[in-house]
Amino acid sequence: MGKFSRSILNSAVTRRGCALLLICACVLPGTTTHADPALVDWNESTRFDDWYVQGSAARLQRWKDIIVSGQHLDEAEKLRLANDFFNGARFVSDEELYGVADYWATPTEFIEHDAGDCEDFAIAKYFTLKAMGMDVAKLRITYVKSLTLNQAHMVLAYYPTPDAEPLILDNLNLLIKPASERADLRPVYSFNAEALWLSRTRNEQIKTGSPSQLEQWRQMVARLDSELR
Repeated sequence: MGKFSRSILNSAVTRRGCALLLICACVLPGTTTHADPALVDWNESTRFDDWYVQGSAARLQRWKDIIVSGQHLDEAEKLRLANDFFNGARFVSDEELYGVADYWATPTEFIEHDAGDCEDFAIAKYFTLKAMGMDVAKLRITYVKSLTLNQAHMVLAYYPTPDAEPLILDNLNLLIKPASERADLRPVYSFNAEALWLSRTRNEQIKTGSPSQLEQWRQMVARLDSELR
């Protein structure tokens, strides 16, 4: 986690994030004061980690706000809102953030850092759209190979209907585009909370099991459940 201890963030930020998730789940829009880190009076007595926590709280509040407002929008606007919000975060490797090779962050962990890798972007968008009321059957977190970068990558795919061409939400290409316009991505497998699919070709996916087969997904969901207790 770098120089900020998890105890600081857990006590000052994660509990707020949990409360916001519960508020969003109950669709209870509140009116709270936004903590703007740009307005913090920076002086010798201001600890940087205090400023960091305030910034995290402001981002969590903004997240709650877009979820509540997104519940009243059509699906195209929900996609745009979630995509734009999270694409404002920084790409940082798991090694740098967490000191491990592979770590799938919960949405609150991602927002606390305002940074993460491709899995974190896709997962945060998925859960945000779910909280906005979108049917998760339309959403698949998709593991792909980026042909441009010649490396593994992860995006979120949105299927307006089961047989439709998906739209791709990506942290590398900031525009939401149909899959046919993303020839730089080769799908490998995809999943949501309900199922796991293996991509035989670009346009053919076979249901192969459950997301519980994915260890990182299980671990992330367990931490998310713990945050909500």
